[in-house]
This record gives sequence, C-alpha cells and structure tokens, in this order.
Amino acid sequence: MTRVAILGAAGRMGCALVRCAQNHEGIEICAAIESVSHDAIGRDAGDVAGVDAIGISIAGDLAQADDADVLIDFSFHDAVVGHVAYAVESGKGMVIGTTGLGDADAQQVRDAAGQISIVWAGNMSLGVNVLCTLAEKAAEALGLDFDAEIVETHHRHKVDAPSGTALMIGESVASGRDQDFASVVRHGREGIVGERERGEIGMHALRVGDVVGDHTLTLGTEFERVELTHRASSRD
Repeated sequence: MTRVAILGAAGRMGCALVRCAQNHEGIEICAAIESVSHDAIGRDAGDVAGVDAIGISIAGDLAQADDADVLIDFSFHDAVVGHVAYAVESGKGMVIGTTGLGDADAQQVRDAAGQISIVWAGNMSLGVNVLCTLAEKAAEALGLDFDAEIVETHHRHKVDAPSGTALMIGESVASGRDQDFASVVRHGREGIVGERERGEIGMHALRVGDVVGDHTLTLGTEFERVELTHRASSRD
C-alpha cells in the first residue's frame, strides 16, 4: 500500500486525484493539503471532491503529510519549491504536475531530483506524451521550411499561459529541429510585427469556458499543412 499526500487537494486536479484514488486498491490518501487561507481547510477531502467522505480533512500544515510515502503536487507554482524542500528533508518521493514555474524554481526541482525520486511533467496524459514524440519526429522530418504554430485552449480559470503541455510540445518541435526553444519561441502577435521569421515557433493561448485542455500543433508551408491535435475530455 502506497500512502499518498495530495498537495493542492481542493483544486480541479486535486479533486480528480481524490476521486481516482478510490478506484486504486494500492493507493491510500493519508493527507490532503491546501494553502492555509483556502476556504476548504477543515473539510473532508472526499466531500470537497464530490464523493463520499474519506475521513481525511484538508489541512494547511505540510507536517500533516509526514506519514506519506509520496507527495502528489498539483498546487500553485509558488508553493512547489517549499514542497520539494520538505520532500528532500523527509526523504519522500514526489509526483509534480504543477506548471508555471520560473527558471530558478525549475532548476531547484531538477537539483532535488538528484536526491529523491521525482516524476515531473507538464502533462501526465499518455496521449499527450505520444503527441510530443510525434511532434519531434514530424519536426525533424519536415525541417525549418515548415512553419510551426501551437494553439492551446483551457478553461477560463487557468492562471498560467502558455500551458505546460504547450511548452512540452514546443520543446519537442525545437528538439526535432535542433533548435534552442527559448530563442525561437514567439508568444502571440500584435500590431505590425513584420513577416514571420523562418524557424520561429508560434505559441498562442485561449481561455474559454470549461475546456479541460486542447492542444494543436500545425506545421505548414505554402503548399500543405500537417496538424497534430490532442483533446482532453476529463482530468482523470
């Protein structure tokens, strides 16, 4: 039995994790953590997630996770470094799905991975990770003559842009074309921006209603266009 603490337990993904854990016999939720000011503090995590009570109240104190084997972190980007430090100190493994980390914070996560076991990805979906592999292969085969544009759509409440998944796809394209992603990505366009530069990777974010997550990579020339799309219909 693996004892799990869910960080960000009252968020959309946190609630999905609470619900999904009920269907996995090898998983036991032993703690549910949120920010100390969250209005879900003190409520049963199952009730917050819309299922039967699980007997675990949402707490604002990370020490409540002391009995956990693994921390699953879908919290807010500015909390992740503190969570990682706690995991290193206590020798716990981590699964991190939180996106929006700055370069310095991301490096701290990478450094911690040399001390504890960490799974960290902008998207945990099998389909998205297959899409990234396809994106890299397509970009390598088609080369810089094919323009690359990425459009991602999420629900109106998402606070970071572009999504971690869109960045994963962009990095895959850059890898396939042997480019430095940070130097060729172009976030949106406005005004008289001039002609599109060869090798540029366009990145665009839409925020609409309750969309779980849609991502489309378009690779095109004046003669043809290739599109790779992933649409998520559930956070499960």
